Amino acid sequence: MVIGLLLLLTACNSDRPEPAEVDLPSAGLHLQVTRVATHPFLSRYRLTLHVEGSRGCTDTAELFPDTGYAGRRNVYEQSSGAITLLGQYDARVIDRTSCTIRLVEFQSLEGQSKFLGAFDVDAEKRWQFIPASIRPERPFEKQ
Repeated sequence: MVIGLLLLLTACNSDRPEPAEVDLPSAGLHLQVTRVATHPFLSRYRLTLHVEGSRGCTDTAELFPDTGYAGRRNVYEQSSGAITLLGQYDARVIDRTSCTIRLVEFQSLEGQSKFLGAFDVDAEKRWQFIPASIRPERPFEKQ
């Protein structure tokens, strides 16, 4: 009985916020994506993006939720200097001067961009920012 309860408790998702952060000095931005479990057993999470600029601007946006292993967000720097957060089902563009976060259509993301890293789980299932120097870009599967 005790072993069963222990296994059940270790299998449960915690509703404690899990922040992952990255400083982007070239853009003058600090990004944080926080995930919070929305189901005790299934891999379901609410994702929130918070942006802080070096000049004091801030913005926050709810991202498309992780409804089952779709939480990864790739981060790119566009040739225009804007930062893009690209997920399986949504794309956000962050203006580096005003910190404004905009939801955009995937088709509008034409042009050159540099992959900076991804907000994702690591091999130990910890939510964090993984820089491009540690793990190469992983494209999203078309569904």
